[in-house]
Amino acid sequence: MNIEELIDEFLEYCEIERGHSELTIRNYAHYLNRFLEFIQTDKHKDSPKPSDINLELVRKYRLYLNRLDSGNGETLKKITQNYHVIALRAFLKYLSKKDVLTLAAEKIELIDASRKSFTFLEITEIEKLLRAPGEQSNANPLITFRDTAILETLFSTGLRVSELVNLNRKQINLTRGEFMVRGKGDKERLVFLSNTAKKAISDYLKVRKDAFDSLFVHYGGTNDDYDDGKYMRLTARSVQRMIKKYSKQAGITKNVTPHVMRHSFATDLLINGADIRSVQEMLGHSSITTTQIYTHVTDKQLREVHQAFHGIRK
Repeated sequence: MNIEELIDEFLEYCEIERGHSELTIRNYAHYLNRFLEFIQTDKHKDSPKPSDINLELVRKYRLYLNRLDSGNGETLKKITQNYHVIALRAFLKYLSKKDVLTLAAEKIELIDASRKSFTFLEITEIEKLLRAPGEQSNANPLITFRDTAILETLFSTGLRVSELVNLNRKQINLTRGEFMVRGKGDKERLVFLSNTAKKAISDYLKVRKDAFDSLFVHYGGTNDDYDDGKYMRLTARSVQRMIKKYSKQAGITKNVTPHVMRHSFATDLLINGADIRSVQEMLGHSSITTTQIYTHVTDKQLREVHQAFHGIRK
């Protein structure tokens, strides 16, 4: 079999046997098809074989990635280049499992990318943002209640925006202040609501007059009740626009997105003493390495504590 056929087979393996999410499979397909195009050009072959993959070819490919225009006049970020290499290594491991003669995956090393940085909100900024919907004059009360509930839920749970917009009413246990959510890789996890988040959701549901399943719905355009309000469900893009609007209204200069709310949730937990393993579970990270991007924030906090309280001499 040639590489193109084996890539298709690998993607099917990821879907059926590995149970990867649709997004992961789509990303693998994108990265591996880019590698296929490169090797076809380098080898001047329409149907290159796995035996064509060697360290010299990988070296050329990495040089190609390092010089590739990302589409905005800039080259690919190191972390994006690593994603390409990770996909290639996963593909090579699959070939090895099938006893296909090719380059061993362990011979390819990842780029030493610098620690990923992120934006988060200080607690004073969070408080301003959570108050913002209620400070709008002449606003639709339904929208005010809904948007307050969305912001409180995001900060209370650390949900991804895709997880938030897919919530249904019946999932939420307001009595216990918790619910199950299905995240990346189709993995389920338990998330918890603060008292203010419980109240915000409860207040919102009390003013709802519809019977749609979706927890958060839009209030513009046609009220299409087809399929139990499927087309009334709020979209991720709508949530992004809403958060940006309220952050500007609150005078926050940072670029606030739903994922910044997720970062703020994790950072707040760690700064206030939560252990990183618990935060990993609450975020739904499959690897502790992903959660460790937040540790430099707590390191900074510890440094400030040290400077404030250690070695004070009169």
